[in-house]
Amino acid sequence: MSKWTATRIPDLSGRTFVVTGANSGLGLTTTKELAHRGAHVVLAVRDETKGRRAVAEISDGRPGARLEVRRLDLADLDSVKAFAEGVHADGMPVDVLINNAGLMAPPRGLSPQGHERQFAGNHLGHFALTGLLLDLLQDGRDPRVVTVTSDLHRGARIHFDDLTGARRYTPMRFYRQSKFANVAFALELARRLRAAGSPVRSLLAHPGYTATNLQSTGPTGLQRTMLTKITNRLAAQDAATGALPQLYAATAPGVESGQFFGPDGFRELRGHPKVVEPDPAAEDPETARRLWQLSEDLTGVRYAAGPS
Repeated sequence: MSKWTATRIPDLSGRTFVVTGANSGLGLTTTKELAHRGAHVVLAVRDETKGRRAVAEISDGRPGARLEVRRLDLADLDSVKAFAEGVHADGMPVDVLINNAGLMAPPRGLSPQGHERQFAGNHLGHFALTGLLLDLLQDGRDPRVVTVTSDLHRGARIHFDDLTGARRYTPMRFYRQSKFANVAFALELARRLRAAGSPVRSLLAHPGYTATNLQSTGPTGLQRTMLTKITNRLAAQDAATGALPQLYAATAPGVESGQFFGPDGFRELRGHPKVVEPDPAAEDPETARRLWQLSEDLTGVRYAAGPS
């Protein structure tokens, strides 16, 4: 893995990748690298106009790029189900699902189903999407689910007694909750897939500190100014480097289900992909089972893969 870069991505011809949040930031970079190596990439995006702009940018000078845009609002479970139904109805194969989209630290708001927006979009939507596409992934070629989290999951927890933040909401606290949920979900998925003898591998990645529109579209006021005008300029790496851990997880041969990839630099803030360790609390099977049951109840999506 020594100083792995996107130039080492193998030929991906004949394989289909679904990338959520593919029109900007890490998702756009990931989509571009996959498409340039022959993959068919489905850009699962909330704004189809922005998705089509991304396709035009990626296809510029590469007319053979296989790209398509499909609408997906991860914070709306009806949209998630409609997206999955469309994929099934069209007979589309899915080899790799990259759960990349994210929302960071907005003012408190609720999804159409009444869930806190960050928990809904960052976790519940991806939980539901993965479960609804799992039958297609089972038949995929080298099938994988890559869930993108954040180093900020460390030290966080699930607020089971105040899941919507009705009693106490702070934007970053609930962002960290959603990223902790990503980790607990992906590790529990790996356990369940392994127990069921599934060929699908569940992997995790985090980008370190990377400058994307995540810092400008969620936070407001002074926090947005600090992130975009100061912290990003002083500490952030670019999206091309930040996307490497998830690209490695999605394409590198020999990765193992349950592995977590992040940057190899100081405090995992920057650098090239390496295996990193999750917060021990996110590895707790009891917490994961409780979150899993809650997620099934809230989304109505139940997985065929058996319990761990």
